[in-house]
Amino acid sequence: MAVLPVRFTKTKRDKLAQVLWVLNWISIVTGIILFSLGIFLKVEINKRQDLMVERNLQSVPNMLIAVGLIACAINFLGGKICYDCVDTNKFLRWKLVMLPYIICTFFFTLSVLVGALMCYSMLGQLEESLTLGLRDAMRYYKDTDTPGRCFLKRTVDLLQIQFQCCGNKGYRDWFHIQWVSNRYLDMSQREVVDRLRSNVEGKYLMDGVPFSCCNVNSPRPCIQYQITNNSAHFNYDYQTEELNLWMRGCRQALLDYYTNIMHSIGLTVLIIWLFELSVLTGVRYLQTSLENVLRQGDPECESDGWLLENSFVETARTNFNIIKNLGKFNQINTESNGDPNIDRPSTAHYGPDNVPPKPSPTSS
Repeated sequence: MAVLPVRFTKTKRDKLAQVLWVLNWISIVTGIILFSLGIFLKVEINKRQDLMVERNLQSVPNMLIAVGLIACAINFLGGKICYDCVDTNKFLRWKLVMLPYIICTFFFTLSVLVGALMCYSMLGQLEESLTLGLRDAMRYYKDTDTPGRCFLKRTVDLLQIQFQCCGNKGYRDWFHIQWVSNRYLDMSQREVVDRLRSNVEGKYLMDGVPFSCCNVNSPRPCIQYQITNNSAHFNYDYQTEELNLWMRGCRQALLDYYTNIMHSIGLTVLIIWLFELSVLTGVRYLQTSLENVLRQGDPECESDGWLLENSFVETARTNFNIIKNLGKFNQINTESNGDPNIDRPSTAHYGPDNVPPKPSPTSS
């Protein structure tokens, strides 16, 4: 029994072909959208690649770019096919092509769905990449004279200003690293020398943060040194001064930023997948209805179209048997080709004891 059969008249078939022609051109636009979303996501990731550790983050934008290009090619061909299918005679030239085209389009729509799911599954990798990348960037913040790292101070400062964040998880992260280069430490001051000696690794640690952590909305001048020392500042309590520094960590700020982007892209790709699936369904109905017209031999007659000629179970069983028989056929061929003497009749005729006869002497 056919799955979801629909009866089409000649007028309905023509209208279906015309609508599918328009939808395929719209699908080309959706392919351009997918390509553009991939480029946009790739640019956004590359903008802050210095703050990330590589975790195959480029796989999602590359997937969207590839799917977008394939969508343009497939739907351009689909538009041509649907345009010609208005005329039954022109359908004959595409008859052998349509089923492979539908199968390829099915796997293409499946790849669109995979791309949408990848947008949501990428967030875990992104969080780990940001955590490790920000940790390393903060560690090298002071290395303004080191080639390959001299730009990190500017990068981190711009990040904290733009996203209104401080540190990796919070402003206290700066307390555990030396973010001031030894070049700018006055070694003649006893306090500086004692602080360096008090640390096992010889680092200059303090309860201070870079200027970019300062909250511009604070009603008082920014306090970025001796943050936890209430007595060092007039009318100050660091436990209540929430407006003095940015409280949110930069990892969470970036994660929220990319999460919004990924969710928006994922939702857009899902909508495109549903649209492509509907176009594929229409092309399948058009193909099966036109093939039934050819069987009946009357271009003006009514014909049935369906998604599957048999039920899902019967179709799966038939395809499984085909694959199974192909496997047996290949196995027989392999066994037959393994020994060249198999199934070859012998030309020798031996005696009753299976001993070859002795040659008779020749007279001279």
